[in-house]
Formats: sequence, C-alpha cells, structure tokens
Amino acid sequence: MRTAVYSGSFDPLHKGHLAILRSLSEDSRFDRTLLVVSPQNPLKEVSKAESGQARYEAAAKALGRYPELKVTLDDIELRMPPPHYTIRTLDVLRQREPDSTFTLVIGADNLAHIRRWKDYRRILLEFGVLVYPRKGFDTEALKQELLCESGEYRIELLDAPLVDISSTQIRNALASGQDVSEYLF
Repeated sequence: MRTAVYSGSFDPLHKGHLAILRSLSEDSRFDRTLLVVSPQNPLKEVSKAESGQARYEAAAKALGRYPELKVTLDDIELRMPPPHYTIRTLDVLRQREPDSTFTLVIGADNLAHIRRWKDYRRILLEFGVLVYPRKGFDTEALKQELLCESGEYRIELLDAPLVDISSTQIRNALASGQDVSEYLF
C-alpha cells in the first residue's frame, strides 16, 4: 500500500491542513494518508500546547466530518517514547507494515530546515518527501539545493493550494480573544 505520512502537532487542525488532506486524498500516488499527531516536536521548545491525546481526539472528531477523505488517524507517536524523531516513526511504520511504502508529507518551511532533522538523509533516501507550498518559500529552489547534495534524494512537490494560515497564528488569535472559527477544520 502506498501511504503518505502527514505528521505534526496539529494544534489546532485548521483549513490549511484540510486543504492538504484533500489534495492527498485525490493524489493517485497514494492509496491512503496517515495523519500522525505528534506529542512534541524535538526541535521546538516544550510549550503549553494541548496534550497529544487531546489533539488526537480533536483530530478524530474533525476527520469524522469528512468521511470522503482517504485519511486514517494514527496514534503511533502517542505510544512511542520520546524523543519523537520522524525517522523513528517512519522506521516503526515500516516494521509494522512491511508491505507498504511510506512517503513523508512536509511543508516547504520544513524542507528549508530539514538538515536539522535527525537522519534527514535517510528520510530523503529511504522514504522521500512530498512537499506542499508555504508562503515565503521557493519550493523548487529548496528541492534543487538538496538535490545538489545528492541526486538520489526523493523529493516531490504536492500541487496543493497555498493557504496562508498557521496553527501558531490561530493560537495567538485565540489568546487575544479573537474568533477563529472560520479557520478551523
């Protein structure tokens, strides 16, 4: 089974995430998408983010409103001990489902900083990434820069709409008492 792995904190899930999940559901390269809620990004400071379990439950509720999506919510990282390195998650998925192939879905902002990730070369060589656009990032230039490092890296681009909203913006707006319901998934 060809599987797209879309992981993140999803604190909270928003319309940008939904647009990416719709694009992945329509993408003929994949049979399904795993949505993986990460308890804590090891590259970010521990924050006051909702617990991983609460975000997982919110994702389950949100996905329930969109049964047409080819998306399966996976709690794999909630069951793994920290640190939650992406390469560890991908390795466990491959062990759990040896007949499946896995491709990591990331934003152009993450591609710009992927060299900071644990075993990023293995991710790019063994699993590959599918990159969605983010405002302020030249996805094609980032891809070419990495391919100069190794022409064997698997980097593909996702033709998804650019949605200019982030979970951080939503959390900040909520903290200042603004209504963000139009952005939520």
